[in-house]
Amino acid sequence: MAAPTAGVSCEDFSEFQETLRAMRTIDDRIVHGLNTTIPTVSFAGQIDASQTCKQLYDSLIDAHRNREKAIKNCIAQTSTVVNKLRDERLKEADDLALIKQLRKEQTKLKLMQSELNVEEVVNDRSLKVFNERCRIHYKPPKSP
Repeated sequence: MAAPTAGVSCEDFSEFQETLRAMRTIDDRIVHGLNTTIPTVSFAGQIDASQTCKQLYDSLIDAHRNREKAIKNCIAQTSTVVNKLRDERLKEADDLALIKQLRKEQTKLKLMQSELNVEEVVNDRSLKVFNERCRIHYKPPKSP
């Protein structure tokens, strides 16, 4: 259930979103994953549910960290571009192409920042489903 972690492109927002969508596969398939790996009462003796839940939890947390890191990295890169374009605009206030490029980058930055909110919702939903199915098998460590 691993998702791609390297090569997140920050240049093209559509490509950025597509990469995040691929990275969110584990979250999108969590219900299916839990249904196929956590045994019902009649099969409880055949599968180590606590180990399965721990592995799934570790995979989820790893995916959440990787996506957050990728999003924040792209926000930082785009912020740098926006700041550079702002500085250039101060020198050349009448350059329409520069103004257009600045607006485009500012819009992209806002969209990337909104992905952090999307990420929070996706993570909360996944952890809620995980806790509903695995709470009796595995207790995740408390977050610092």
